[in-house]
Amino acid sequence: MEIYKDLSNPKSQEFEKLLNSQLSKIQIEEGKIIEGKINKVTEKFVFLFVEGLKSEPVIDINELKSIGLADKIKIGEKISVLLEKIEDKHGEVLVSASKAQKIKGWDKLVAAYEANEPVMGKIISKCKGGAIVEHIDTGSLMFLPGSQISDKPLKDINHLMNEPQKFALIKLDKIRGNACVSRREIISSFKKEDKAKVIERFKEGDLIKNAECKGFSSFGAFFNVNGELDVLVHLQELSYSRVDHPDQILEIGQKSDLKVISVDKDKLQVGCSIKQLSPDPFEHIDNYELNKTYTAKIMKITDFGAFAELEPGLTTLLHSSELSWTKKNASAKKMFKLHQEIPVMIQEIDKEKRRIAVSYRLTQENPFETFSTRFPVGSETEAEVVSKNEYALFVKIEDLEIEAFLHCNDLTFLNNGEEELNKYKKGDKIKIKVLEIKPSEQKVRVGHRQTQKDPFDFFKDKKQGDTITVKVINTDNKGLTVRPPNCEMDFQIKKSEIAINSADARPSRWTGNESLDVGIKEISHDKRKVVLSIKYLEERDRDMALKTYGSEASGKNLPFSSLSEDLKKKDEDKE
Repeated sequence: MEIYKDLSNPKSQEFEKLLNSQLSKIQIEEGKIIEGKINKVTEKFVFLFVEGLKSEPVIDINELKSIGLADKIKIGEKISVLLEKIEDKHGEVLVSASKAQKIKGWDKLVAAYEANEPVMGKIISKCKGGAIVEHIDTGSLMFLPGSQISDKPLKDINHLMNEPQKFALIKLDKIRGNACVSRREIISSFKKEDKAKVIERFKEGDLIKNAECKGFSSFGAFFNVNGELDVLVHLQELSYSRVDHPDQILEIGQKSDLKVISVDKDKLQVGCSIKQLSPDPFEHIDNYELNKTYTAKIMKITDFGAFAELEPGLTTLLHSSELSWTKKNASAKKMFKLHQEIPVMIQEIDKEKRRIAVSYRLTQENPFETFSTRFPVGSETEAEVVSKNEYALFVKIEDLEIEAFLHCNDLTFLNNGEEELNKYKKGDKIKIKVLEIKPSEQKVRVGHRQTQKDPFDFFKDKKQGDTITVKVINTDNKGLTVRPPNCEMDFQIKKSEIAINSADARPSRWTGNESLDVGIKEISHDKRKVVLSIKYLEERDRDMALKTYGSEASGKNLPFSSLSEDLKKKDEDKE
């Protein structure tokens, strides 16, 4: 160690010079790709010699095999690796051969993309939306969209798998390291000149005979013309009727005449139409009248209704709200089948929007009108409970589809309505009276208590001030519970209405079953409300006595009326 301490020593100076010259030639930097020479191979690992590193990097043999470098696993071979760390926490050098290969491969892809050159690759697997292509030179993976596989729709691409072929780089994402390629662009480039010559022969208005349908997309159908050109018929040009997908009216291999409606020589595209070969059925829409019934064919069933055809190409909307009089959420799927013919009534014709709205329920008998004819307001009949909620019953009458509404307050005169409601269950029979019918709103209201005798009829000939005899049913701290004769209703006499004198206003004066006279203090026939009072009778009798015999102070005008007061005062003075 002494030789390195004394820099004046010639040997030390010579060593320093050699060391500096060596380091100046070799640039060791993390994150760079460097070359290593294999100097040792074991069963699991490969040891590399890299000039300038203080220790030997180690690579797993499986890593080299996975990237296709198995034939280079021998002493003396050179391998490119990415220097990840010069020294980790264990003092070892970290390198990666696979990452180095990916970086080199990406650099090659970038160079090819910038030079607009194709790359060699092979399709190794299918994936959602397309396929995965492997770059033959570097093993980098690239995405091939389904639309870029070929210049014509392919049902099967098995014949293209693992076959080396050219691909055009159409997109590179340098940030994410993603590459997108196209096989279609390579194929089309060879056909471009020939395709331009073919398109030159077409002009708008031409008729193409017997074009064959070769594929579908969400926006239209593709047809092949004489095996030399593919043309597109857009979804809107397939039919005057509503079409959601071409497979609703076309089949692969089906032949059809087409009309050329557009020619784009720059994009080498020809647009065609099927519907323009036939007259527009909406032109004679005046042949149809509002509120008149016609026969229509169900062409499509949806969650919100159905589309029906009045004639070929003339489609109407049948909304679910117009399917049934009684079902709020009627389902067209349960009511109709495809191509079934049904009667419909036209409700709306909008020429500007080319829209026709129809109704199926208007062609059927309105059950609410039938109900009002068979069971007018005031009629009584028997019904069956079909369902209930927390405040009402729904009942069905005979064979009619209508469910009438019976509120819990219309169940009984005597008990609490909600408590009475708990006594009923589905399937129970109940006598009802029709209270209200609203055909326009599709509502029927019925009641059960209206079929019973109203206990309040006892008071129909009574008025305020009348006196009635009642029977005491029971007593409590709040007052008396009484019931009039021949009446099933009980009434409460409050403690404050028992007597004028508070000392006499004791409910305990009665034990039950006693008869007593009470006055009708208040009565409302509309609200079916009565206030009974014993105190009211006492006050009325007192007022009548005072009116007949004078005021309460009239006795003070008699002689000696103040004698007791004078004697009391005299006794107080003596004391």
